[in-house]
Amino acid sequence: MEHNEINQGANPLGYKPIGHLLMQFALPAIIAMLVNSIYNIVDQIFIGQGIGYLGNAATTIAFPIVTILLAVSTLLGAGGSAYAAIKLGENKEEEAQKTLGTVTVLTLAASAVVVVCGFLFLDPMLKLFGATDNTMEYARQYTSVILIGTPFNMLAVVLSNMARTDGSPALSMYAMLIGAFLNTILDPIYIFVFKWGVTGAAIATITSQIISAVTLIVYFIKKGKNMRMQKNTMRIDPEICRQALPLGISSGITQVATTILQVVMNNSLVYYGNQTAVGGDVALSAMGIVNKIGMILVSVCLGIGIGSQPIFGFNKGANQPKRVRKTFLVAATASTSVAVCGWLLCQLFPGAILSLFGTQDPQFNTFAERCLRIYMLGIFTAGFQVVSTSYFQSTGQPLKASILSMLRQLVLLIPLLLILPLYFGLNGILYAGPLADITSAVIVSQFIIYELRKLDRACRA
Repeated sequence: MEHNEINQGANPLGYKPIGHLLMQFALPAIIAMLVNSIYNIVDQIFIGQGIGYLGNAATTIAFPIVTILLAVSTLLGAGGSAYAAIKLGENKEEEAQKTLGTVTVLTLAASAVVVVCGFLFLDPMLKLFGATDNTMEYARQYTSVILIGTPFNMLAVVLSNMARTDGSPALSMYAMLIGAFLNTILDPIYIFVFKWGVTGAAIATITSQIISAVTLIVYFIKKGKNMRMQKNTMRIDPEICRQALPLGISSGITQVATTILQVVMNNSLVYYGNQTAVGGDVALSAMGIVNKIGMILVSVCLGIGIGSQPIFGFNKGANQPKRVRKTFLVAATASTSVAVCGWLLCQLFPGAILSLFGTQDPQFNTFAERCLRIYMLGIFTAGFQVVSTSYFQSTGQPLKASILSMLRQLVLLIPLLLILPLYFGLNGILYAGPLADITSAVIVSQFIIYELRKLDRACRA
């Protein structure tokens, strides 16, 4: 009892109202996640306006590489953040400090591997991701620049997670906002004024990521509250790797699944699109835009999930099941409300949403609107599922979190993308999305009902 009181007095995660805490931690996380998505969205908007749908198709082809970077950085950032939060809840600040050093060094090492492999196998990768003769040069230009900025991209994601756990969620938000603001200014200058095309869009993106990463690095060197970058902690601790990385596996798996999904989808769209009047490049570009719109909605839900993680982790470590249960219910309600609002917008105003990405030919517009309505038909279930995965991840249940992370994309959606088009052609690709969303939501609900009952028993004990 005394231990809990000390923790509560030292850290607001243990005693402040859940709603207040969730808003305090989730809002910066939402903005950070939105900014991460907006980097790609802004590029796609300006590329669509300045180059056309072939340029947008190129960014869709490059997107699996972006998700590979996110897979590694979210594995390290989410795992390190969850482990550090638990250690802070146990009043073990030294372990949290070592965790920061470990994930930082691992991030730099991983980024070096990604850059080398990316340039060595650039053209084969782009062909695997769906590049055609019409889009290869655009994809090559865009991806080459993105690879150069990999260390800063990954550090920005990892350190923003750690900053939230360090009790500075606003700093995480501001670092990403500065980058997004700069990217929005530089994109039109590089594309329209300097005439650099997709290369200009990529340069704007990595410039912004550099600013975000440097801001977070300076914070952890000079102003960290519970964790700082110090020479004696900037090394890989094998024991921390063993304990922390499994906590981030579910986040990493989500991004790996996204990468595999994107490869399967890109190639399916080109193949089945070319068998219709729509055309493969048009189908690829349209679905790329739809997926980016989906990223915006899911990013808000992810922000709520990420914002809840320090609250889950701390109160799990402090043995406060009532606060853990309440955090889940509040976060799941908020996230589901956002997903339902996004679903309504996609169903009611598809044309207005798609118009942001440039004026295209009528055939493109017709298919893109249909694609947005059908593929996003099950997006209203996303909020509940994201928060459920975040709960298992941050309460030290990595196996369940990993299963749920793989469920929608790897277990359901990829097989559906391979099977349904055999019978329904291009339409099969569109309907695979909502079918996977709704089926996975039903399965996730069974996991979480059991967990809530277990928390109820712990509350009564």
